[in-house]
Amino acid sequence: MRQQNLLKKKTISGLFWSFLDLFANQGIKFAIQIILARLLLPKDFGIIGMITVFIAISQSFIDSGFTNALIRENEPTQEDYSTVFYFNLFMAIVMYAILFVFSVDISNFFKEPQLIGILRVIALVLIINSFGLIQKTMLTKNINFKIQTRISIISSVLSGVIAIIFAYVGFGVWSLVIQTLVMQFIQSLLLILWNRWVPSLVFRMQSFKKFFGFGWKLVLSGIINTLYNNLYFLIIGKVFSAVELGYYTNAQKLRDVASQSITASVQKVSYPVLSTIKEDENNLRYVYKKIIKTSVYVNFPLMIGLAAIAKSFIVLIFGSKWINSIVYFQVLCFSGMLYPLHAINLNILQVKGRSDLFLGLEIIKKIIGVISIAIVLYFKLGIMGLIWALVINSYIAYFINSYYSAELLDYSTIQQIKDVIPAFILSIFMGIVVYFSNKIFLLDNLLKLILQIIIGITVYVFLSITWKMEELKTVYEFIGSVLKRLKLIR
Repeated sequence: MRQQNLLKKKTISGLFWSFLDLFANQGIKFAIQIILARLLLPKDFGIIGMITVFIAISQSFIDSGFTNALIRENEPTQEDYSTVFYFNLFMAIVMYAILFVFSVDISNFFKEPQLIGILRVIALVLIINSFGLIQKTMLTKNINFKIQTRISIISSVLSGVIAIIFAYVGFGVWSLVIQTLVMQFIQSLLLILWNRWVPSLVFRMQSFKKFFGFGWKLVLSGIINTLYNNLYFLIIGKVFSAVELGYYTNAQKLRDVASQSITASVQKVSYPVLSTIKEDENNLRYVYKKIIKTSVYVNFPLMIGLAAIAKSFIVLIFGSKWINSIVYFQVLCFSGMLYPLHAINLNILQVKGRSDLFLGLEIIKKIIGVISIAIVLYFKLGIMGLIWALVINSYIAYFINSYYSAELLDYSTIQQIKDVIPAFILSIFMGIVVYFSNKIFLLDNLLKLILQIIIGITVYVFLSITWKMEELKTVYEFIGSVLKRLKLIR
């Protein structure tokens, strides 16, 4: 009982700081994104989107699944941490060299000459980031997100202000490059200063083999997943234009501010928490179900609500030049609904040490995804066809991801659906009410947006009380805990 209370206390603390990171750090990033979107052109964001996939894949190679292996390890040694650190640094240098050499070919592929210089500069984040990976892993393993939150907020503010200044004086796309570099540099520097871990001059082959045995399947699945998730940047940038890619990139970023931020917060807390109770099957299943039900209770109405208010929301915050991204954003919200479910179901495979299943599932999902993309391109269904294919694949992927939860936890897909369907129904009904309220009230965008948000929250809470949703109590208790920590209530 004492261990359970301690675990609950650490979980609440982790969630508090993780969600504070969500609302503070992501709120800051969102505000900066609004200002930059008004100062820059859609093409500027499109150009950065073209090279996103190459940076993301390189980062997967650098990590190689070792950080997850360290988190899962019961008592990693100084030699373990040092070995992974040197491997990460070595891989970062190798990947930077590869991108530097192939920057000309990447530029020719997209027919954008300025990509050469941009890629060679922005790829430096790979080396910069490698210096703080172990410190971040150690903090995550200890479920210490307080320091990470502070670092994220500081780096977001400083890099954002600098980017806005450069954008204002006319640096264009380079202001986005500078923002990325400054943010990663500050994060790594503060992680080193706050965590104060120094690697030993040792590379232990036994540690490397141990973590590589677990991590290589994760890194391969991560590369497949990263390549697939960024495939749209490649296709839209190549087949259509940098401007259209800019619309898509901003729509995706806006969706991710909400959905993937919640997913990341839940995922990075749930993984170390579930890892600590992986031997207690009953407790593991109970905590697992509670995380799933609470996550979708928050994320479903958020995504559907954003889709319902998209028109007045995007025009108000980004301006009329981004109006073409509205429909992209609305459709993307329906794929973002399932992100927490994907993450939590995949977490259990790692907790149970089944990286082989993790890899197998990624391969199956991506084969289905590539086939659907090929069909869209063959029949020339355009960007909307690609985005709808992404949504359909997201729902197919959920059934695939949740399949092994039945075997590993005795918690089947059918049981999961039964647990999340009430939040889905309530969210759909709320979304319909909010969407049609836009047609009824003839107000300016700001007043209309405020009214829609108030209506959405009121309808969802009322329906939750009527339906007797226990997750409402969980969220209420969590909010109370947050307010007490912030000393806003006694």
